[in-house]
Amino acid sequence: MSTVKIAGGVAVITGAASGIGLGLARHALRLGMRVVAADIAAAKLDALVAELGPLGEISAVVTDVSDAASVAALADAAWQRHGGVDLLFNNAGVMATGWAWQIDAARWQRTLDINIGGVVNGVRAFVPRLLEANRPAHIINTASVGGFLASPLMAPYVASKFAVVGLSEALHAEMQMRQAPLGVSLLAPGPVVTAIFDDPFGGLVDAASERFVAQMRALTAQHGIGPETFAARVFAGIHERRFWIVPQPEALDAALRAKTDGILARRDPAPPTC
Repeated sequence: MSTVKIAGGVAVITGAASGIGLGLARHALRLGMRVVAADIAAAKLDALVAELGPLGEISAVVTDVSDAASVAALADAAWQRHGGVDLLFNNAGVMATGWAWQIDAARWQRTLDINIGGVVNGVRAFVPRLLEANRPAHIINTASVGGFLASPLMAPYVASKFAVVGLSEALHAEMQMRQAPLGVSLLAPGPVVTAIFDDPFGGLVDAASERFVAQMRALTAQHGIGPETFAARVFAGIHERRFWIVPQPEALDAALRAKTDGILARRDPAPPTC
């Protein structure tokens, strides 16, 4: 299969204004890509373009990934400016913590609309155009190790990331069925130094949630890697056209192996440590 164009190619990145998305945008520019940065935060996008503009060609499109029309407009903007796309990072995501039954309906829905709905909208807006172009391109859907390993006190996030894993596997199989030059990767980050746990409570804070978030922040501080180091590992996976891009296997492999053994043995899930 032909290699996806990187130097001189076009990367569209949702959730680009901070965290993993910002690291991906910076790394893509350093590799000589042209970047279309998408985020719902207009002011942060402006700051992003000002910061990264000296590295290469970057444009910003304010995008609400939970809105299909907004993501379709992002695709329109990318094609109008560049005539095509080589890499699509469906990356935007949010966190919601708390007891599953106490998280209000609006926060549940917002998490699902962004974390899985945003990927669905990206697939529906971009895949028809990429198939029509009939040249090598690649879609990278951001899940999480939490898309394989369920955790208490973050049920909306876990549910949405499990869904991203399933959607990505199905999309990959569909591209194989069509013998399309469009590759698909499932990106599963471990702890990355971002702002995702800065304020995940939505105004509903209790002692258990506070302890859990404190543990997650400490885990990130101790074991997390920076977005730029993370991005370099992601692009290495894209270069190798891997479906499973797991930049921090130490955060997934042993636990997933134990979980799989437990499922096959029909054991109950292990009790939480938080």
